[in-house]
Amino acid sequence: MPQNTARRAGRRTTRRFTRRDIAVLGALLGLPVLLDVLIVWGPALASVGLSFTSWDGIGDIHWVGGDNYENLVQDYPAFWPAVRHNLLWIAFLGLVATPFGLLLAVLIDRGIRFSRFYQSVIYLPVVLSLAVVGFMAQLLLGTDQGVVNTILGNEQDPVDWLGDSDINLWMMMLAASWRHTGYVMILYLAGLKSVDPELKEAAAIDGANERQTFFRVTFPTLRPVNVIVGVITVIEALRAFDIVYAVNKGRNGLELLSVLITDNIIGEASRIGFGSAIAVVLLGVSLGFIVTFLVQELRGAREK
Repeated sequence: MPQNTARRAGRRTTRRFTRRDIAVLGALLGLPVLLDVLIVWGPALASVGLSFTSWDGIGDIHWVGGDNYENLVQDYPAFWPAVRHNLLWIAFLGLVATPFGLLLAVLIDRGIRFSRFYQSVIYLPVVLSLAVVGFMAQLLLGTDQGVVNTILGNEQDPVDWLGDSDINLWMMMLAASWRHTGYVMILYLAGLKSVDPELKEAAAIDGANERQTFFRVTFPTLRPVNVIVGVITVIEALRAFDIVYAVNKGRNGLELLSVLITDNIIGEASRIGFGSAIAVVLLGVSLGFIVTFLVQELRGAREK
């Protein structure tokens, strides 16, 4: 009997895929990969190639080398403010909204009263698009019967929260953080539910208080969640196009690289090559942050 069992196991391991199995695998794996290449990486590589050309989308394509990048850095006034604003978005979401979402997850994980209600209310903004959040910001912060100015009693001399270039960027980042915080909270809450309670009990027996237990025991076990949250935070910050475009088309202090891409490619100028150069810069910034973060997290996981 043992010999027969071994033979059957050997036969199972050497079983070959039938044509039907190959067809199913090809459909389930091949089609998504093909769509990803056609929809994501195809246009990305095309943008890299077009960034070295001059093209209006209709006429002939002319090779210009690195002229688009040189003009972008030296002669395009909106470029450096847009880069600075994108970096501010990353810093604000990463250093303010994300830690606040983690704090809310920790508080709800402790089992406070009405935790289900708080969890639902905080997560509710996640189902809204950034464009809708932008329209809501206009209702709250607008100078024409805006809710905030009405509460503050500034009807006669309202504060231009969305038009003043010194403060409108911060208002937009706060509005986007309202949505981002709920997303982060849910991710960390799922991670906290999977932490082994015995680890916390062992730390308590060793004399660690709640803060020490969290930072030395609980938080290190959340490394996979940290990777996901970090990548999502960078992506959310760099694609913050909807909200600023809904407010004032991304102008007057709200310039972002994504807005400049739209203005140059879809706008009246139709500078496809120049807009592609901006898109390549945005792609490089996003990949730089994401790859660096992933490498650091994976290296820390291996050291453990």
